Amino acid sequence: MPGEALVERLFEAVLGFNDLHSVYIGDRLGLYQAIADGAATPSEVAAAAGCDARYVREWLEHQAVTGILAVDDVDAAPSDRRYGFPAGHAEVLLDRDSLNYMAAFARMMVGIVNPLPELLEAFRTGAGVPYAHYGQDFVEGQGDMNRTQFVQLLGREWLPAVPDVHARLEAEPAARVADVACGTGWSSISIARAYPRVRVDGFDLDPASIELARAAAEQEGLSDRVDFEVRDAADPELADRYQLVTVFEAIHDLAKPVEALRAVHGLLADDGVAVIADERVADTFTAPGDEVERVMYGWSILHCLPVGRVEQPSAETGTAMRVSTFEGYARDAGFERVEILPIEHDFWRFYRLER
Repeated sequence: MPGEALVERLFEAVLGFNDLHSVYIGDRLGLYQAIADGAATPSEVAAAAGCDARYVREWLEHQAVTGILAVDDVDAAPSDRRYGFPAGHAEVLLDRDSLNYMAAFARMMVGIVNPLPELLEAFRTGAGVPYAHYGQDFVEGQGDMNRTQFVQLLGREWLPAVPDVHARLEAEPAARVADVACGTGWSSISIARAYPRVRVDGFDLDPASIELARAAAEQEGLSDRVDFEVRDAADPELADRYQLVTVFEAIHDLAKPVEALRAVHGLLADDGVAVIADERVADTFTAPGDEVERVMYGWSILHCLPVGRVEQPSAETGTAMRVSTFEGYARDAGFERVEILPIEHDFWRFYRLER
């Protein structure tokens, strides 16, 4: 790439960096919500959000300059300018149920660099970076980014695209579902909401995620059918219980993916099926890569590979887990059939595994 083009590309990245962090400020401090509720001038927005008016004024001016917010009169006195959302922007910044929601993405990307000094040291020593060190911004940001997909697509498009699984979840006797590495729980909640007969058990080893998951289930009125535990899915007491086991975007993060898939295998009843979603990277390494490949490798160096190296020995998979790699893990775990499901998604590939 010519030097001038790289300069331009990195400068655009600086602008994007500023946009993401300014969105983070507006999201975390409730500034966007204040505007949605009717506040328009700097003093009104500051008062509604409980913030300092001078800081808020600078933030509002930045938001208008960068085109995220609109201002009605650029020639008005700074304190009198009135700000609002251009068409469609409120959905992107505030609507947690919309597939266009992006404020959580900003939260996630702020969190992903939280342990950056520790990551630099990990590069030198070969150590890992514990998931907990990424903090609440990453946990909530990733959880809320995935939440919109689970709420909108999991029970409406993804599982109905697997006809026999869909039919079993609707049938009697009630199916039992294990959602492994459930995170903040919205995959489990969305399955239970879509299929009123099923019982869902969500398992994760991160206590902070399970705490958020339990609160969400309580808020959604589903605590009677959705249970969350900090528990290893390999616990032998769980063996042979489940007609469906799901794992969403987790296998590539694990130090021992074969052992994890072996635990999934052990959870399944004789008629059980596993549905696994993981990253939709290219089948082979190519350079330069497309935008999906670029974002996946970015996440890999900042988060997935370091998290996967905390426990040793580690498979050290990273985010760019190719189909052949996953298929090898699944067969080593004892699955006789590995099928790629016909579910369209920009970032995830869906696998069906059978014993």
